[in-house]
Amino acid sequence: MHKRTYHLLLIFLIAATACQKKNPVVIINTDMGEIKLELYSDAAPVTVANFLHYVDQNIFDKASFYRVVRHDNQNNATKIEVVQGGLELAMNVDSLPPIPHESTAQTGILHKDGVISMARYGPGTATSEFFICIGDQPSLDFAGKRNSDGYGFAAFGKVIDGMDVVRKIQTGETKGDFQLLVKPVRIKQIYRCK
Repeated sequence: MHKRTYHLLLIFLIAATACQKKNPVVIINTDMGEIKLELYSDAAPVTVANFLHYVDQNIFDKASFYRVVRHDNQNNATKIEVVQGGLELAMNVDSLPPIPHESTAQTGILHKDGVISMARYGPGTATSEFFICIGDQPSLDFAGKRNSDGYGFAAFGKVIDGMDVVRKIQTGETKGDFQLLVKPVRIKQIYRCK
């Protein structure tokens, strides 16, 4: 095989398989850049199906990253670092019904650096809001100390490219006790990688 033909074939194969994984891969396209995530549908099928329903119906087109929790802007004794996004700041957007809680004890997906998880009030209340961990956050796992109920949060995937964008979002100026970004980062689209 000609050397040039071989190189072209190799480039084509790499490009063709860039988004192919066993689990679904999605791109979060933001004003600050793209974040690529692999979603663990085998370990967290309910949570992944819920997230993908929002993606496939283009419901996240009005979403943003609107909250940043850092060590320097929280009063909670159990400190965490996350960026939170979803529909919280979108006007006139109805969320889908809440989903059953898939805890880290069930899924085995721990809140490590880059893991995406569902925000919630109580177990079984998660809908459209999600967050991405910055650094390892064991207090968000089952039996963790961040929530008094001890159920933790439902992790369901991980950033595989774009943590630089997540960290850039984390540096945004915040206001108030809820750590809202002064300038939310618009999510232009979340779509499946094909």
